[in-house]
Amino acid sequence: GFYQYELEQRRRLGYPPFSRLVRLEYRSTDQESAEGEARKVAERLVVISDQSSVIGPVPCFFAKVGGYYRWQIVLRGANPQELLREVRLDGWRVEVDPISLL
Repeated sequence: GFYQYELEQRRRLGYPPFSRLVRLEYRSTDQESAEGEARKVAERLVVISDQSSVIGPVPCFFAKVGGYYRWQIVLRGANPQELLREVRLDGWRVEVDPISLL
């Protein structure tokens, strides 16, 4: 029962295996610069995204780890990694089909 329920929820919401995800993470020792960079990249992604949705930017679930403030953006769609060709991501961690969003 759980499997069928979860699969239906994922289909309805457009999550894998019915779409693909890309997780972008930015880290900085300065909280304001981490947030600023995340907002700047998210604005650019929203402008160029036509087939993918942009979720975020938001602080990561564990917002500060090892002295670094962490912000993330999640891209969801049939081929969200195509958006990355249009954006400079210096200093960003990029995970295609991440195992976890935490």
